[in-house]
Amino acid sequence: MELQTAQRKKAKIKMAITGASGSGKTYSSLLLAHGLCMDWEKVVVIDTENHSSHLYANLGAYKVLNLESPFSPESYIDAIDFVVNQGMEVIILDSITHEWEYLLDYHSSLPGNSFTAWSKVTPRHQAFISKLLQAPVHIIATMRSKSDYVLSEKNGKTVPEKVGLKSIQRDGMDYEFTLVFDLDIKHNAVATKDRTGLFSSKPEFKITSATGQQISQWCLEDLSPKIDYVRDRIQQVNTTLELLGLYNQYPEYRDLLLPYYEKRKHEIKSLTLTKPIRNE
Repeated sequence: MELQTAQRKKAKIKMAITGASGSGKTYSSLLLAHGLCMDWEKVVVIDTENHSSHLYANLGAYKVLNLESPFSPESYIDAIDFVVNQGMEVIILDSITHEWEYLLDYHSSLPGNSFTAWSKVTPRHQAFISKLLQAPVHIIATMRSKSDYVLSEKNGKTVPEKVGLKSIQRDGMDYEFTLVFDLDIKHNAVATKDRTGLFSSKPEFKITSATGQQISQWCLEDLSPKIDYVRDRIQQVNTTLELLGLYNQYPEYRDLLLPYYEKRKHEIKSLTLTKPIRNE
């Protein structure tokens, strides 16, 4: 058995944008998509939002595939296969909330025990997730968020402000993506999950085409030299405090190098336990 360093070359980003209605999910997704491939004609929106993606046709000659109800997982899968075969490079799934709402309705229509009925629902949802993650293209999936209102101070007055809450999809869906942006009603984005390390410590910002270009560079980058450097640093530290500092210094490599961190941590603890006590 031998540990091997993971390598990522020419990765395809799988990311999500969440937000309440009016937060700018579709518009931001289009800007990201253009930045990822720099060619509007290689961008396609799989539209479940009543043709709303056509509203931004002034941005460029991107393609639209209108998906009609019922929004079953199988219809999404067929749509992804179709646009991949058309040579598209970036797919915007706008939105995947409808897939989950369809499955909830399907689940409620099944006879018998509610718990056992999930055995007919979960495999269909998992097939959709697998298709999304394995598609050889960049994918940006939008998810609606439940909205609520909070009171905030503006110009000395207390006014209600719309905010997004939990995204409307199956619990844990965020974990399937490499990168998740949450948009507020002012169209500001914050990364709520970031395996790229590009945005994890960045304050809220406006998404632009340049954001997509930045992500594209990360996808194309050969990480091998940098990973080798951090891996060597891991072996050089002698305390768990130093190891934690290294872990925090390179958040973008945490997942890739986690086995090395764990191995070194156990080695350090073993050395500490076996170190002889000096008699003064």
